[in-house]
Amino acid sequence: MQSHTKEFEAPLSSSVLYSEDLAPTPASERTWTTWNYAALWISMSLCIPTYMLASSLIEGGMNWWQAILTIFLGNTIVLIPMVLNGHAGAKYGIPFPVLARASFGTTGANIPALLRAIVACGWFGIQTWIGGFALYQMARLWIPALETLPAVFPDSFGLQTGPALCFLLFWLINLYVIYLGVESIKKLLIFKAFFLPVAALALLFWAISAGNGLGPILEQPARFSTTADFLTFFFPALTGMVGFWATLSLNIPDFTRYAKSQRAQINGQIIGLPPSMTLFSFIGVVVTSATTIIYGSTIWDPLVLAGKFDSKLLVSGAMIAVAISTLATNIAANMVSPANDFANLAPTRIDFRKGGYITGVIGILIFPWKLIADPSGYIFTWLVGYSSLLGPVGGIMIVDYFFVRKQQLIPSELYNPSGLYRYRSGFNPAALTALFAGILPNVPGFLTTVHLLPTESVPAWIAQLYSYAWFVGFLVSGLVYRLLMRSYQPLPANERPKVAFD
Repeated sequence: MQSHTKEFEAPLSSSVLYSEDLAPTPASERTWTTWNYAALWISMSLCIPTYMLASSLIEGGMNWWQAILTIFLGNTIVLIPMVLNGHAGAKYGIPFPVLARASFGTTGANIPALLRAIVACGWFGIQTWIGGFALYQMARLWIPALETLPAVFPDSFGLQTGPALCFLLFWLINLYVIYLGVESIKKLLIFKAFFLPVAALALLFWAISAGNGLGPILEQPARFSTTADFLTFFFPALTGMVGFWATLSLNIPDFTRYAKSQRAQINGQIIGLPPSMTLFSFIGVVVTSATTIIYGSTIWDPLVLAGKFDSKLLVSGAMIAVAISTLATNIAANMVSPANDFANLAPTRIDFRKGGYITGVIGILIFPWKLIADPSGYIFTWLVGYSSLLGPVGGIMIVDYFFVRKQQLIPSELYNPSGLYRYRSGFNPAALTALFAGILPNVPGFLTTVHLLPTESVPAWIAQLYSYAWFVGFLVSGLVYRLLMRSYQPLPANERPKVAFD
């Protein structure tokens, strides 16, 4: 990596808040164009969780157009904070943990960084479980004894021995790639870019053929008896769709810091995110709807579906390809950001590789197989649950950058532990108060959803706020933060830092 030390005075480059990974990207390295960002989103959208996102809505009772509309709306909504948070990365070349120092303080930034990192660990675990289960679906065809291995885990784990062994194997492969470094994943990303679209189209054509054409598939009705029943499912589902990329809507500066211009990151994300998510989800909707016709029951997990095919070679080839594609996605989407976040805890002691190992360990401890065991857990517990944590962070950061600071930061002060963004001992009380205020309204609904509180113990209107968790947290935290920071004055024009471009 090219040294960025020359960007700062010597005392600052030796700061405990500075490292090569967290330093601003110099103008010479800001080379990403509109199509680089479009390709990034197309690549990240083409993954098994996207397919499962759509199919889970069908399993939950929606028909095809209701599911597609929900996904399109969710991704259009999350595009807004994605572009807004990406602005600072493109303007100043700084990653997410550094940008968070402006609003949360030089030490307080560790709080949103850790919230984001823990969620990334969860996604790392989910993707690793998917890749491991793909290996299991292949291996059990050739080694049937894998299905009948004696149980070694308690029943409460919900984990069979065969899938657990394959999960552990795939986890070790992920850690080995981390050891080799991110550069080793480039060829796998190229493979994924060619394979997954072809495989998705092949699955679509199979579904249309086996389901007697597209007409009968799309005629599958919704399973809601009343409009109220539909809305009860729709709003938390929409929140879940927003929550799907709520992670990236925070740490998008990790990518936009390499943008050639603001237009590149804005147009690239508009072109890449909503269309690719909607189109790939459509395949998931059609195939899942077709399984109801073909098998008489809805199969929302594509790996379980592939396991029903008769050809050993076909299943084996598909599962190996899924595993390789998942490996590429996992490192690119779920490793770069948490590695930066953990590095922000101790920039001089934790590098990318160590951050990756931390991510890997937490990814197991989060029990990913339980998070995606059923559609309701995937949407209402996982996606909606973590959106209640990340929505408030997004509201604070966007209000701070656009309404409090008027898009004006002093990059060098973001690396100064005794500088402008130190606030009180490194923490901004306004941000912490606003964060707490945004999370609090969603706590009762979450506790009733995971059955830690009886439903009747919480007033219905309070519990229902959880259905809008991301929106509630985003708006409440943003408003509270704006009120608490109302006395802040933007920098005078003669004190504004020079940047590569606005």
